[in-house]
Amino acid sequence: MAKSFKIQTLNKISARGLARLPGHYMVGDAVDDPDAILVRSHNMHDMEIPASVQAIGRAGAGTNNIPIKKMSERGVPVFNAPGANANAVKELVIAGMLMGARNIGAAMAFVDGLTGSDEELHKKTEAGKKHFVGRELPGRTLGVIGLGAIGSLVADAAIKLGMQVIGFDPGITVEAAWKLPSQVRKAESIEELVKTADFITLHVPLMEATRNLINTQRMALMKGGVVLLNFAREGVVDNAAVLAGLKDGKLHAYVCDFPANALKGQKNVVCLPHLGASTEEAEENCAIMVAEQVSEYLEHGNILNAVNFPNVAMPRESAFRLGIANANVPNMVGQISTALAEAGLNIHNMVNKSRGDMAYTLVDVDSAVPAGLLKRIGGIDGVLRVRYLPAED
Repeated sequence: MAKSFKIQTLNKISARGLARLPGHYMVGDAVDDPDAILVRSHNMHDMEIPASVQAIGRAGAGTNNIPIKKMSERGVPVFNAPGANANAVKELVIAGMLMGARNIGAAMAFVDGLTGSDEELHKKTEAGKKHFVGRELPGRTLGVIGLGAIGSLVADAAIKLGMQVIGFDPGITVEAAWKLPSQVRKAESIEELVKTADFITLHVPLMEATRNLINTQRMALMKGGVVLLNFAREGVVDNAAVLAGLKDGKLHAYVCDFPANALKGQKNVVCLPHLGASTEEAEENCAIMVAEQVSEYLEHGNILNAVNFPNVAMPRESAFRLGIANANVPNMVGQISTALAEAGLNIHNMVNKSRGDMAYTLVDVDSAVPAGLLKRIGGIDGVLRVRYLPAED
């Protein structure tokens, strides 16, 4: 009989995603001693994560709400769903570009503030619309900072709208580079990009290197009248710099997905309530992807799209498998192999990969693994977690 795992959901997860979990799993928001947790926006930094948890799946791309370092120290992979919500965010970015270019937010506020009869409204509308003259997109230059799944789609959409695109991403992967439209011109630095662009859109994670990426110094380099779009993370733009840029004309508009008191009510600022991935399709896609990844890890130890572990996948060639998470230190594979050999186990297949300080090993052996061996391997200095994954009948 297949083993039943217990999955705790900390937010409402799409039913189509949960349907990808095997039917014999126990799934719910009030599960004791869960084997895995599925989460969207819940702040896990403030909760006590049970020792039983073997994996965490974030039904989305960002993982700032999850204590990654603590989970890594436990040997727990944290999965996410990169690219699953990319189209939803891309569409909102394009909408934001149009809102900024055509002054739609200010124009809507103007109309909402009108009073009088329909005839009076008409006269006031005709008299006031001259204050909201916008600009068209063709021929304008869009600067894209971050050329991953979302940035690449935004660049492609902008090109199809007749725009020139310049991009910057020093950490772009080979896979992402292949997906990038050939018309995108490469910037050698953020400074070069901000000097060139009429529109700037950000698609980077929030970390120390990207905090306040758009600041007073880079704002000063802009040509003037720029529309700045932030659908990435709140902290990558300095709000004080935005307000100063709007005042001195460096910015024409700021459109973001992260409301703040400093921005509310400001002219030419549009703040949306974090709608980037809020579509039925994106929520389903993210839930499906992360449910499948978590299930694959629990059942077979394979890892895909974990933010703190290397990608490791190995087809089963034996009914007896070990998954070992460990610190990336010398002679770890040798010590594991020695322990298996001394227990009389023959290694049928083995894969070991590392990512930064973390390493992960999958081993298929030809016979059942005794409990004493699991304890011995777990006692090797640097081993964080050992999982025995025998195939079920």
